[in-house]
Amino acid sequence: MSFSSSSSSWLTSPSCTLLPIDSSSSTPNLVLQWLTFLFLSPCPQRLLLSALDSLFLLFLLAFAAHKLYSRFNSTTNSTSSITKSLLQEKDSDYRITFWFKLPLLVTILLAIAYTVLGVLAFTQTNFASWRLIEALFRLFQAIVNIVIVILMIHEKKFKFSKHPLSLRIYWIANFVIATLFAVSAIVRVVTVGEANLELSLRIDDIFSLINLPLSVLFFVIAIKGSSGIHVIRISDAVVATYRSISTDRALSPYACSSFLSKTVWYWMNPLINKGYETPLKLEDVPSLPLEFRAEKMSELFQNNWPKPEENSKHPVGVTLFRCFWKPLTFTGFLAIIRLCVMYVGPMLIQSFVDFTSRKDSTTNEGVVLILILFVAKSVEVLSVHQFNFHSQKLGMLIRSSIITSVYKKGLRLSSSSRQAHGTGQIVNHMAVDAQQLSDLMMQFHPIWMMPLQVAAALILMYSYVGISVLAALLGTTVVFLFTLYRTKSSNSFQFRIMTSRDSRMKATNELLNNMRVIKFQAWEDYFGNKVRQFREAEHGWIGKFLYYFAVNMGVLSTAPLAVTVLTFGTATFIGVPLNAGTVFTITSVIKILQEPVRTFPQALIMISQATISLGRLDEFMVSKEMDENAVQREENCDGDVAVEIKDGKFSWDDKDENETLKVDELVIKKGNHAAVVGTVGSGKSSLLASVLGEMFKISGKVRVCGTTAYVAQTSWIQNATIKENILFGLPMNTNKYREALRVCCLEKDLEMMDDGDETEIGERGINLSGGQKQRIQLARAVYQDTDIYLLDDVFSAVDAQTGSFIFKECIMGSLKDKTVLLVTHQVDFLHNVDSIMVMREGRVVQSGKYDELLKAGLDFGALVAAHESSMEITETGDNSNDDSSSQSPKLARIASKEKENAGEQQSSQDKPKPDKTAAKLIEDEERETGRVNLEVYKHYFTEAFGWWGIALMVAMSVAWMLAFLAGDYWLAFATSDDSSIPSFTFIIVYAVIAVVACIVVMVRAFLFTYWGLKTSQSFFIGMLQSILHAPMSFFDTTPSGRILSRVSTDLLWVDISIPMLLNFVVLAYLSLFSILIVTCQNSWETVFLLIPLFWFNNWYRKYYLATSRELTRLDSITKAPVIHHFSETLSGVMTIRSLRKQNEFSDENIERVNASVRMDFYNNGANEWLGFRLDYMGVVFLCMATLFMIFLPSAIVKPEYVGMSLSYSLALSGLLSFTITMTCSVENKMVSVERIKQFTNLPSEAPWKIADKSPPQNWPSHGTIELNNLQVRYRPNTPLVLKGVSLTIQGGEKVGVVGRTGSGKSTLIQVLFRLIEPSAGNIMIDGINISSVGLHDLRSRFGIIPQDPVLFQGTVRSNIDPLGLYSEDEIWKSLERCQLKEVVAAKPEKLEALVVDGGDNWSVGQRQLLCLGRIMLKRSKILFMDEATASVDSQTDVVIQKIIREDFADRTIISIAHRIPTVMDCDKVLVIDAGLAKEYEKPSRLLERASLFAALVKEYSNRST
Repeated sequence: MSFSSSSSSWLTSPSCTLLPIDSSSSTPNLVLQWLTFLFLSPCPQRLLLSALDSLFLLFLLAFAAHKLYSRFNSTTNSTSSITKSLLQEKDSDYRITFWFKLPLLVTILLAIAYTVLGVLAFTQTNFASWRLIEALFRLFQAIVNIVIVILMIHEKKFKFSKHPLSLRIYWIANFVIATLFAVSAIVRVVTVGEANLELSLRIDDIFSLINLPLSVLFFVIAIKGSSGIHVIRISDAVVATYRSISTDRALSPYACSSFLSKTVWYWMNPLINKGYETPLKLEDVPSLPLEFRAEKMSELFQNNWPKPEENSKHPVGVTLFRCFWKPLTFTGFLAIIRLCVMYVGPMLIQSFVDFTSRKDSTTNEGVVLILILFVAKSVEVLSVHQFNFHSQKLGMLIRSSIITSVYKKGLRLSSSSRQAHGTGQIVNHMAVDAQQLSDLMMQFHPIWMMPLQVAAALILMYSYVGISVLAALLGTTVVFLFTLYRTKSSNSFQFRIMTSRDSRMKATNELLNNMRVIKFQAWEDYFGNKVRQFREAEHGWIGKFLYYFAVNMGVLSTAPLAVTVLTFGTATFIGVPLNAGTVFTITSVIKILQEPVRTFPQALIMISQATISLGRLDEFMVSKEMDENAVQREENCDGDVAVEIKDGKFSWDDKDENETLKVDELVIKKGNHAAVVGTVGSGKSSLLASVLGEMFKISGKVRVCGTTAYVAQTSWIQNATIKENILFGLPMNTNKYREALRVCCLEKDLEMMDDGDETEIGERGINLSGGQKQRIQLARAVYQDTDIYLLDDVFSAVDAQTGSFIFKECIMGSLKDKTVLLVTHQVDFLHNVDSIMVMREGRVVQSGKYDELLKAGLDFGALVAAHESSMEITETGDNSNDDSSSQSPKLARIASKEKENAGEQQSSQDKPKPDKTAAKLIEDEERETGRVNLEVYKHYFTEAFGWWGIALMVAMSVAWMLAFLAGDYWLAFATSDDSSIPSFTFIIVYAVIAVVACIVVMVRAFLFTYWGLKTSQSFFIGMLQSILHAPMSFFDTTPSGRILSRVSTDLLWVDISIPMLLNFVVLAYLSLFSILIVTCQNSWETVFLLIPLFWFNNWYRKYYLATSRELTRLDSITKAPVIHHFSETLSGVMTIRSLRKQNEFSDENIERVNASVRMDFYNNGANEWLGFRLDYMGVVFLCMATLFMIFLPSAIVKPEYVGMSLSYSLALSGLLSFTITMTCSVENKMVSVERIKQFTNLPSEAPWKIADKSPPQNWPSHGTIELNNLQVRYRPNTPLVLKGVSLTIQGGEKVGVVGRTGSGKSTLIQVLFRLIEPSAGNIMIDGINISSVGLHDLRSRFGIIPQDPVLFQGTVRSNIDPLGLYSEDEIWKSLERCQLKEVVAAKPEKLEALVVDGGDNWSVGQRQLLCLGRIMLKRSKILFMDEATASVDSQTDVVIQKIIREDFADRTIISIAHRIPTVMDCDKVLVIDAGLAKEYEKPSRLLERASLFAALVKEYSNRST
């Protein structure tokens, strides 16, 4: 009995002296009593642990001293260990695992816990002597843990894979002592009882029991020995790769920063400092950390994609979860930490009110309360900003992985899948869907956090108002159900918004890609209205969504007031006493409670948007891919067969078994040259596609032996230099490169260009002629040096001489030992090929050599007969002038620097070469620097309602603030100790204030929404009008991605984000103002703190904004190239796949994504850098203000106002940073307004209509065209393209225009349409100067069949008659005349037959015939034909020419052609050479003498010999 009583006294005694021992006990008992005292008594335990800590620290100190001594002694020795460790870092990398992060985090938490316990020891312990011992012991423990943290950071810096032996021994010994502490705690609880213990021992016992499992963790780590740092050796090749990632940019400071630096964003300082000193440029922004780069994300996504046997219904969502569950869990952990500390502030309000109202309060109590407040708010601030940063980082990684994966999928899509999705929709997957999933990460955790936050709040409220908490629960539930219901309703709006945005983007993309044709036809209004209609639908859904959102926000803003009225009304009714402390604790908790209720619906909206995006991505990512096994590809194979098809049946539609192409047997031997001929739409291009594997193989066998190169009928050129286009990723081989240029007839063209092969080609090759584009893509194929060449009608866009040269030197020269499959309409080349295949209706109907097929007759005979009949007149002319034509003058071969129809002709003989930079066609994107101009703000704010609108918004916002202030002042006044207001009156007045506040909030929300919607629509209409009125030169020099980024991302910000952000900013500033009023009124000394607080806030804002603004601008600029590159890739995917260049293009996409994501990463870092600093200043201000409040006499500060001030001030730390962050966000997002504004003030072409100068209704009635000294240049200070052309074309004459590629033929047509304005001279049509009439009056009176046949997405009817001016009979008649009636009539939908984006489901020849059909309907008095029949066979060409002669007998026709027979029956021929009209006469007259035209005819007739 005596032993147990002495044991229990030792267990509970704080004394360090030995208590009386029963000396009569036996020796074992004495030993046991001594051991119990030494190991279980509080004081010896602390001495034991302190001794262990002291030994550990002494050892570390001695080790550090030894290292320093070694360093001083080894300064002259270059191979010292210190130097070696530095060298090792270069060829090794490391990976931090969970087993390093966990002990580091636990050690930091222990250091914080020991510090808090040390502070509490001073205040909570009753024994004066024990107070000092306990406090010093706890603080000593905190110091040791801080030292361990520093030691572990040192381990990371020097990449130690093992923990030091000293630390491992310490952890093992610490585990033993921690076990003793835990045993003491358990024994104390069992023998003494927790209720009888002194408070400090109770806290000690709880901590000891919590600490035991942590000690077990450290014990396990000590036994294992591994530090959790995995060192990876990097080979020299990898080092070189990493080095090449950024040769001129610094490596990421984030990657090499310490734990502390990452905790407080110190690693952002160098970049923010640089941005403050000078506007940031792209090269100033450091590269991404290696683990965040797009290539890593792409690989991660690929590795985690569900296997086919898993049969996953939501593969994208599953993959993202597998990739990112760890960072998602970590952000969840941060959210829980924040939840644990967020209610500490409200819990302290009652304590502070009690403290100020009590007479016997001690200073220590006040200090402890402020310290607890400071620690809690500090942890809250840190956890909030770390949560934000890591969530944004996670979103960034998700966006990166989706963009790269969507791009790779785009490269693998089958043709029908690509057509089904469309370029606009696939671009939206990258631009919008990836962004939606990225944004979700900030709103993901509130979904499951909401129940926890509500439960914590209700428990806290229950402790103050008891059963009245049910009223608060009821009110919160009603608000929650209301917002949940509204959110569900708004989901459909979200879906509709995204669908209508897809449609608008498709229409806009189509408008931009075909702007030249649209301007030729004066269809800007029609296509503008089409885009406008899609926009109206989108804007309508955005309006419905935002009004829904406004009601939700209005209800949620007034919900705290309503729930407070309900709670206090119930409390009053059941007799719960309400004092100032209780009232303001409850109001603070209810305000916090509204945060999860408010964010939950927002999170649901984000989840619904993300779910829709995931569904769209799932559909896209599981779309049918091109079957890689459809074609057996073998390289370096034996045998003499290069291409073989047996029993092949193919379709363009993956799901449709109806065959488009049937090939029973096709064998092409190695080194053979085979030609494919046939009428338009017979399946020639489809045959090439089947060999490439681009068509869906229904059955049969396709075998290709060797590498392939494909040259498409429609040229595909990249927005890069000519050299880069030809090399196409291969290293430079000078001899091979020069040979490719020579055989493709490009040498003279390059000589005439300022930069030669370094000349940059515009988007879609706009600064090249059709022939130049065709020859460059042919040169690209030649340079690739593949085994098999598939050439699709490569001669259609080049003139006769060039075509002959290419055939002889390239196809029969450089490619003589290669296998060539050539689709052509040029019958005169067919003598020289090894075999010919004739196609009709998707079948090979004849095959063999030229003479064999000619004898057989049938289809081939008809083609040859048509060609020969067209050649008769040229033969006649040629024979009669055999001698003289050989003496014909040479045509000067002029190549265009920019496209004949879009560029400048340069004469290099008499012009010095300009500076290289001057020749850059696509200029770097314009971006402002420095602050967003105040004009931009003024433009935005006054766009809808002028200054009156702003005044009304401000007035409503001030009314909102006053309504809420009135409610809180009434609470403080009515619950003060000396108040005699009846409970009923108190509640009624408070309820009235709540109703008024509700009305004000609702009206204000609707006004803000209406104002935002009107402003965004006004901006869109202004931008669309400006783009439609822009001259053609603008589209030639501006990539479509640059315009698309403004009408997608920038417009999205202006539609939704900017109005919301401005709403929040106004509310935040007014809330801040009200907090400062209340705080300073009750603690006037804090006025002195406000001056430095505001100064620091303003300084930090300026310091940060300089960097953030430029990062946002750079972010906008780096996003457009990702979209542009993707659009470009989709256009040329057949070429890319034929050359097996998918990996190179994926790498290019990854580089562009890295550039874009890099801006995101540093922008997020900058945001949290600022937010953390501002919030922390708010915490300091709050604690200082509280210090003044509680230590001033109660006569100066009334207790009830202390509660009110605290309930306001608690929101200050978060609100301060929220206000500044929102202000910065507004400025950053205003960059979008700035960018849209740039495109609302574009230079405009001449007016479309001039009211008092409209030409007569029947103009032109005769069609007489007079050119008087016509001179044209494309831009000021550039050489003339047309150099004084003077001639007259009489009404009804047919004029053929011929000349070399780049001589200015297409330029002449552009001037007649005023796509380019004359520099001098004039053009008169029927006596009217065309410069004096409106552009639409001019262009709508002409008819044109342009060089590139363009079809628009829609139907046959909408393509042939977009404006709906003609009857169905007229349309059918037109189709019959242009040889398409049978094709259209065979389709089930007839005139409503589908035409996909770009007309890809129609052959190029059929597209050209449809364009001809438009003109037949229009029946203009003047008709222009620019290579109108280049893509049709000779047979069809003869028929078309006959129809044109019959239908347009009385019309003036100007025809540009490379086929000489096309112009032989013209009334006159115009020969343009080097911008001059060299010859203008009847063709027969020109053939009678030595003329340039005679030389062309001779070349054409002799081309195949």
